[in-house]
Amino acid sequence: MTIGYRDLAAILRDAIKSGEYAPETTLPKQDELASLHGVNVNTVRKAIGTLEAEGLVTPVRRRGTVVRARPALRRLGAERYAKSKWKFGLVAFAADREASGATWNRSDQTNRVAKVEADDEVAEALGVELGSPVYERARLVKQDGHPTHTLTSYYRPDDVENTPIVDPKPGNASPGGGFAVLTMQGLEPDNMTETISARMPTPEEIDELELPAGEPVMILHRTTRTADGNPVEFARGVHAASRFSWTYTFKIPE
Repeated sequence: MTIGYRDLAAILRDAIKSGEYAPETTLPKQDELASLHGVNVNTVRKAIGTLEAEGLVTPVRRRGTVVRARPALRRLGAERYAKSKWKFGLVAFAADREASGATWNRSDQTNRVAKVEADDEVAEALGVELGSPVYERARLVKQDGHPTHTLTSYYRPDDVENTPIVDPKPGNASPGGGFAVLTMQGLEPDNMTETISARMPTPEEIDELELPAGEPVMILHRTTRTADGNPVEFARGVHAASRFSWTYTFKIPE
């Protein structure tokens, strides 16, 4: 039976998933794979291209085709925002790390603060006029030196002026993050809405998140409100799809 590139991709995919080709190891050279499976090198190239597009392997200069590590951090659902965590100094991304058995430190998060004009999404979420000034707090989060996601939050100036949220120094806004600061402002977060979608990354996102060819990103939109329904933060996140598994636990509604 003639083996096509899709067949070869399936064989290699199964070998990767079974551990025959372990994470961070290099696949055999293309001519070796061609000889082993009785196909031509062009078939091997197309098969490897398929695996690369799936995020299973990535070409590394002077090494060859390397099997990607898939550490998949657990991204908790409601549990990551528990008041018992951020009120005592554990921000959401750190809660995810602890749940995944991974370490974290303050330098894992960069920080950039600017006053910008509200776009359509920000204006609708925060209940302000289009183009009105809002604070934008953008963070790049890393694990072991490698980017995992970005998160950009927006706030009404009257809510956060002269607070640690608009302090541009790297790291968390406070030991408990922005939610702890909002609470000190009398704006304690009580409920939120998260919307998740997926798409292919922009060139800028590929560079910032150091994404391999073919890897999609998960997009998060989050609106946080007080108990009386007052929106106090709108956030947009861009997550490398292969770096996270998304976990939600909730009571089933009647």
